[in-house]
Amino acid sequence: MPASKRFLPPEAVKRVQRLELKARHVVEGFLSGSHRSPYFGQSVEFVQHRQYVAGDDVRHVDWKVWARQDRLVIKQYEEDTNLRCSLLLDSSASMDYGVGDANKFEYASTLAACLGLLVLRQQDAVGSAMFDNKIRTRIPLRTSQRHLTDLLSSFENTSPADKTELDGVFKDVVQTFPKRGLMVLISDLLGAEESSLRGINTLRKAGHDVMVLHVLHDDELDFPFADPTRFDGLEASDHLTCNPRALREGYLEALEKFLDRVRRACAASKSDYLLVRTSDAPDAVLAKILSDRMQTVRR
Repeated sequence: MPASKRFLPPEAVKRVQRLELKARHVVEGFLSGSHRSPYFGQSVEFVQHRQYVAGDDVRHVDWKVWARQDRLVIKQYEEDTNLRCSLLLDSSASMDYGVGDANKFEYASTLAACLGLLVLRQQDAVGSAMFDNKIRTRIPLRTSQRHLTDLLSSFENTSPADKTELDGVFKDVVQTFPKRGLMVLISDLLGAEESSLRGINTLRKAGHDVMVLHVLHDDELDFPFADPTRFDGLEASDHLTCNPRALREGYLEALEKFLDRVRRACAASKSDYLLVRTSDAPDAVLAKILSDRMQTVRR
């Protein structure tokens, strides 16, 4: 099946292209030509002064005001720039669960492809990084419509493998995409919970806006197994053969605690979060999280 139809179902493309992606936190730009950025940097348009506070860069002090009024103030500027969206796609072995469109990596790739198309349609820049225990594939930020082919090819040519180890990955991401922008993390967050949550905070501390699409298979969320089953680890060589009915209550309790920790960590770092089932329609998922973000922007 061609990559364009594999990851961009026509019915999803038709609806998703109407969505409008807007960054919420302090980034270097909203949509090209339609918004002022709330990020104050060294641009050409002066906005205002504010009182100097300890820790401010002295290069931004208005020394003329200090000479006249004997007080320290900071010059603030405003700039218009395009949105820079980086798609961070988990390609570790745990993402290789499920069959067909319900495969987690297949589904996550579809979400990434739809977002990439949406950003390029808005004439903004999109790039991607695919990772497991390190970044495997990098696609630079570009605005060309033809750039979508590069994104799709990278998804098409990647097979989930290896363990998740994100401490180094997120530090590498910050170096790969140094300018502030929107980071969209699409992952099951399994196998390295602590480093995943630390990594999200690392991106926020670097000034990036962060959106987390937490992709899990229906089986992982509902645990529908009834007959004796052998469970094989995707990122480990161990396995467990058991009666799943005896484990279901404990499993679901542990799952809810895991999800609660993830939600709390994202809320604490002011990162957008949405739990996504592989049975959810991709366009409905994007409509939900982008609608929530636009309401926040308006507020």
